[in-house]
Amino acid sequence: MSEPASTSPSMGSRFSKITGKIFKSKPKRSHEVDDEDQGEELDPNSIAGGGHSTRKTSITENQLNVSDALQAYLAKEGVIPEGDTAALHNLIEKPHVSVPPEVTDRGHPLPEYFVSSSHNTYLLGHQLAGSSCTTAYEKALYSGSRCVEIDAWDNPDNLDEPKVTHGYTLVSNISFRSTCETIRDVIDKEASNPGAGQGATPIMLSLENHCSDHGQKRLVSIMKEVFGNRLLDAPLAEIEDPASHVNLADLGSKVIVIVEYHLPDEPSDSESSSSSSSSEDEEEKKARHDFKEQKKAAPPTIIIPELAELGVYAQSVKPSNDSWYTSALSNGPHHHLINVSETGLSSLMGANSVRIAQHNAKHLMRVFPKGTRISSRNLPPVKFWALGAQICALNWQTFGASMQLNEALFAGTDGYVLKPAPLRVGGNGLITTGAKKILRLRVAGATGVPIPADRKPEEIKPYLTCTMLQPKNTTTGGLVVDSIKRKTGVYKQHKKLAFLGLAGGEDKNPTPVDPIWDETLEWEYEDSELVFVRMLIKSDDSFSSNPVFAVSAVRLMYVTPGWSFVRMLDLKGRETTCSILVKFEISDA
Repeated sequence: MSEPASTSPSMGSRFSKITGKIFKSKPKRSHEVDDEDQGEELDPNSIAGGGHSTRKTSITENQLNVSDALQAYLAKEGVIPEGDTAALHNLIEKPHVSVPPEVTDRGHPLPEYFVSSSHNTYLLGHQLAGSSCTTAYEKALYSGSRCVEIDAWDNPDNLDEPKVTHGYTLVSNISFRSTCETIRDVIDKEASNPGAGQGATPIMLSLENHCSDHGQKRLVSIMKEVFGNRLLDAPLAEIEDPASHVNLADLGSKVIVIVEYHLPDEPSDSESSSSSSSSEDEEEKKARHDFKEQKKAAPPTIIIPELAELGVYAQSVKPSNDSWYTSALSNGPHHHLINVSETGLSSLMGANSVRIAQHNAKHLMRVFPKGTRISSRNLPPVKFWALGAQICALNWQTFGASMQLNEALFAGTDGYVLKPAPLRVGGNGLITTGAKKILRLRVAGATGVPIPADRKPEEIKPYLTCTMLQPKNTTTGGLVVDSIKRKTGVYKQHKKLAFLGLAGGEDKNPTPVDPIWDETLEWEYEDSELVFVRMLIKSDDSFSSNPVFAVSAVRLMYVTPGWSFVRMLDLKGRETTCSILVKFEISDA
């Protein structure tokens, strides 16, 4: 969408010259203590995580306001005429991201897509002491996850009804049957309301089996009984080559089961070998130690043929050697899926990133969090997406940085995003193009910064911090992700606007919840389709940690040109009535 012509170019130009500043870097204040990766536990009102926050809601349609100061700013910049409510409404309605149609094209083989994915989906809260609940599946699926995890165990109280839990922990359990029924009900509800998204998409079940032979037979029976014809239990007839992968479009809204396949000399679970984290307290360390010991002592399970047959297009393996990316997987099943922890995969990336990416162009990969992330914090997904890993399984319990980035990647989609061409069949496995780009982010201000009930508006000192994450291939065959932060100055009421003559009375001299920054933040970066920018509204609380009030993240290739209002979320992934007015400008370096 092009910008409206300026109605007062001289005034807008003068205003920009007086106030516009370009910040390429700003030193961190010594008293500032931050943990910007933190999020808060999701609740029933959370909508974000898998790309759904860009959808129209009653808040985005009826409750977004623009402060008087920002309206004056838009008029002085020549973006909209002063007092033109129709033009202002159109600008509010303009989406800040626009997903290219090719990103949601479903005509490619399944391994050529990123899949919005959840780890230990059944859990609420802590990984070793939380509770299991079927509503956790509803929460993940309704907010955009298309791959959920089920850990199935024999139920000693009723051997015909297996349970879902995190074994060898204090986590409570739910029945496997009720879990399947919940997933089925979500599928049916989505099918009855196709206008809510792009259309039907498959749901993948990452099944971690700990059941006996009898328990596995019950798993199969229950899935067939509950899912009925929704379950993909045989290869599609139209696929002539049984070894080839099916196109996403052919899968419709089927339930696809990822079944384990145990290789000879399979290594022990790499998650179990993770060392303790210094941030764990003694109780957490003991709980994780006990978990590891019991898991190592458990006898290996053998997948029965009836269950193995349900792994039609995805059989999960943990390789014992490097053949899977150097040549071809030894003794592997049809349609193998490499199931690896973030630690295990990171250890291979130093010189093998391109070969791993080329493997992932044809085969599926699932990356799960390392064992020390027991408080439900997350793996950093960008570097694994840059390897072409389709399924980055995130802890869906809190809306931290990784979940914000997941929301950005899958924004405006139904949980499946076509990978960049270099990461698909025929690509070279290199995520960066070699071209240099410059991003200039003009930051005008915000309206309605949400603050906690125990804070007064006049007490906060708001500023916007923006972090660019860009993956880069190295000359040694590795891959790194650069994190580059820029931030505005701290907004202080009266001073700037009074000097500019913009205040026009107390009604247009905004309080700190409606700050005006009018600054330009700039980055030079290596071009790729997996560059992201996280934006956080914070308060400069002297000699204390700086709290985060609102967040948003964007995939740079989605952003719309010109001025737009970015809708902000809180740390639980819930909508707010807050927005920031920004302008993305991308040019060659």
